[in-house]
Amino acid sequence: MHHPGSETPERFPAQEFFADGAQFIAGRLTKGTSGRTHAVVDPATGEDVYTYELAGTADVDAAVAAARAAFPGWSGATPGERSDALHRFAAVLAERADDLARAESLQCGKPLKLTREFDIPGTIDNTAFFAGAARHLQGQSAGEYSGDHTSYVRREPIGVVGSIAPWNYPLQMAAWKILPAIAAGNTIVLKPAELTPLTSLMFAQAATEAGIPDGVINIITGTGKEAGEHLVGHPDVAMTSFTGSTAVGKRVAEIATATVKRIHLELGGKAPFVVFDDADLEAAVNGAVAGSLINTGQDCTAATRAYVQRPLYEAFVQKTAALMADVRVGDPFAPGTDLGPLISHVQRDRVAGFVDRARGYARVVTGGEAPQGDLKNGAYYRPTLVADAAQDSEIVQSELFGPVLVVLPFDTDDEGIALANDTPYGLAASAWSRDVYRANRATREIKAGCVWINDHIPIISEMPHGGYKASGFGKDMSAYSFEEYTQIKHVMFDNTAVARKDWHRTIFGDR
Repeated sequence: MHHPGSETPERFPAQEFFADGAQFIAGRLTKGTSGRTHAVVDPATGEDVYTYELAGTADVDAAVAAARAAFPGWSGATPGERSDALHRFAAVLAERADDLARAESLQCGKPLKLTREFDIPGTIDNTAFFAGAARHLQGQSAGEYSGDHTSYVRREPIGVVGSIAPWNYPLQMAAWKILPAIAAGNTIVLKPAELTPLTSLMFAQAATEAGIPDGVINIITGTGKEAGEHLVGHPDVAMTSFTGSTAVGKRVAEIATATVKRIHLELGGKAPFVVFDDADLEAAVNGAVAGSLINTGQDCTAATRAYVQRPLYEAFVQKTAALMADVRVGDPFAPGTDLGPLISHVQRDRVAGFVDRARGYARVVTGGEAPQGDLKNGAYYRPTLVADAAQDSEIVQSELFGPVLVVLPFDTDDEGIALANDTPYGLAASAWSRDVYRANRATREIKAGCVWINDHIPIISEMPHGGYKASGFGKDMSAYSFEEYTQIKHVMFDNTAVARKDWHRTIFGDR
């Protein structure tokens, strides 16, 4: 067993750990029944590390049936009972933190220091938050709003939730989908991305070990076309929650409307990073590098478009390029690595295509290439800064999902804010200024679900995450997420027999 702090941490033994299969239904691992297999690939080496049987529609049906069977007992548990189970769940996750970190780094190519310091602690904290929040699912106060009648509002779980999570933050996205749903009394079937199922399965296993009943959490690992679409359209699924691209989100919404189920969509992003001329330049440069390269840029809230007021523009470009060039790209398990590979060679080549096409109309200041030597077999791409692109160019308007930052100048505050809003997306943004009035204006006028001031990327369990415009609707994390996973019911009591007679007489007259 690897001990945290070792100089040469071993890669996670996925094939051994999940020998029983990559489906988790009614509390146990099973093999998929589609008749097809899929390989999890280590993006740092290009090597297959786990081959498993994909889920078919029969597996989806079995998982939904397990969730439906578990719903009456779980929804009928008291908030305190659900809270206690989630507190135990957080404790089990803490015990398994090192295995979770190594598995996440293996399947995603994330530097191990990132999974140890960010992904896993964030997931544990989120679990602990919802353990407490489970006890605060309140309706509204009772009152007499119509004559001799007393009314109040009940907040109730919806039923079986079908969720689909992406590959960029597999564990955290599983937590964001599962935790508010089950804290509110729902049961769930989650489909992780085929590329990255390992930590979602480990998350569900930890929940079972913590005493969360079988069937409350189920994991189906299959393709989006087969397993995903069947899950979204399933008549026994009362709600769908999806995180992914805007294009796929539209397809999810289309399928969900056939059964008139509730949907929650967290979609793409193209976050602006607006630097006014009174900003702390060194802080903005450091923020831009960290905010654009987090998770190798594969983050829908990553800084992708830096708009810098013209007096600071060239200095920002040069300083940012120099800092990017100093970022250490390498093996995710090596202690000195700052930036790992992208999720796959396909994604790396897609990002490279955007940059190569931009050479015809913009300036590639640094990066713009895949490293060679010891890293040539992995899906690596150097941190890249592109300057002077036109606002309507594809590299400014399209979501790249890679370690690329585009920098453009602006002159007036009005122009900077207008440019920030000039894409279809609205998930996150940041503004950099020492002037409180400028900063406040940016928070008011930039159309995004989160606007950071003099920072970019931090998130906390107590605050909501979700988008505007083509970035979707609904919130993850925080108590606001309960609005997604609960429904409200008006309950009305007639306090007197006389009132019933009077109401009958009002409608039908005297008899």
